[in-house]
Amino acid sequence: MKISTILNRYIFRELLSPFFTSLIFLTFVFLMTRIPDITNMVVNYHAGIPAVFLLILYSLPRFMEFTIPMSVMISVLLTMMRMASDNEIIAVKGAGISLYRLVPPVMLFSVLGTILTLWIALWGVPWGKFSFTTKGAELARSTVQFALKERQFNTMFDGIMIYVTSVNVKNYQMSDIFIQESQNSDNHNITIASEGMLISNEQKNIYTLHLVDGIVNQVNIKNGSVNTMSFETYDINFDMNARLRDIQYQKKDYNEMYPDELFEFIRKGEGGKKELLSARMELHEKFSIPFACIALGFLSIPVGVSSASSRRSSGFGMGLSLFLFYYLLLAAGWSACETGYSPPFIGMWISDLVILVIAIFLFSRVAAEKTLPFPFESG
Repeated sequence: MKISTILNRYIFRELLSPFFTSLIFLTFVFLMTRIPDITNMVVNYHAGIPAVFLLILYSLPRFMEFTIPMSVMISVLLTMMRMASDNEIIAVKGAGISLYRLVPPVMLFSVLGTILTLWIALWGVPWGKFSFTTKGAELARSTVQFALKERQFNTMFDGIMIYVTSVNVKNYQMSDIFIQESQNSDNHNITIASEGMLISNEQKNIYTLHLVDGIVNQVNIKNGSVNTMSFETYDINFDMNARLRDIQYQKKDYNEMYPDELFEFIRKGEGGKKELLSARMELHEKFSIPFACIALGFLSIPVGVSSASSRRSSGFGMGLSLFLFYYLLLAAGWSACETGYSPPFIGMWISDLVILVIAIFLFSRVAAEKTLPFPFESG
């Protein structure tokens, strides 16, 4: 009993170092995919260091929802590979200890990873995604004058597209301006002006685009009519406060909803059949991904023990390959749900079930001193 306790503590301690190393590395790699969005806000909205730090912070939960299960799997895999290559597995067997005794510390570690991932998926991800959207709106509100770029289609305002040939960044004078306002699917206003100036009222967060010498075409697509009027001066106001309120109170995406909001959405039957299906899929995914820590952690035991001669770097790559296999199963389940071939409960959990069945099969063979039918062993 004492030997088992010492072994459990030893394995658990060995799992910590590769876990945190993998978590930091993988999260950093995933974070690099968000750099273009953050860079765009820095360039267009002149975001400062505190704002950039917050944007990075808001991006972390979504990535950690995946990097924690990946890190749990890689840490178990590398630990088992090292113990096997250092003949510690042979020593354990020689002491009359079965491979089944390796399972408790790994499962405890995997369960802790599941709890952490579950907390991030249920509360961290909705907070991060909605906070990122709101922060972006605040930056746009405070620095809208920097967001108007010349010779680009600027769509910072919903239903309004602005194209400016040239912009003087010192006094915000513009020339050759084209504006399309879409009131609805049938009515559009197309405004063309030779000159303009962006005037800001920072206290009220209202911006006025003062246009000079142009025309306004009011187009009704349904009736096929066009009304044209010319002007010497024409003002278009943009209320950034209203835009920010729209973002804050607009309907959230399903991955921005907290569990109670998703449950309430499903209970009330809001939206159409497609919306309810997406909400159920999102809800099941929030639970299935965290529980992948257990399935992947268990799978890593037989694979790691059978890869004694593999190098540490190849073990890391093997771990990524195994997670890619899991992610492909998850994507296939998602597609099956979307196309109606599978209910959300089956589609979102089938990846965990398949990995767990494979893990049990491989572990039973390794524990019985049989070779694996897959190319995990290295000669």
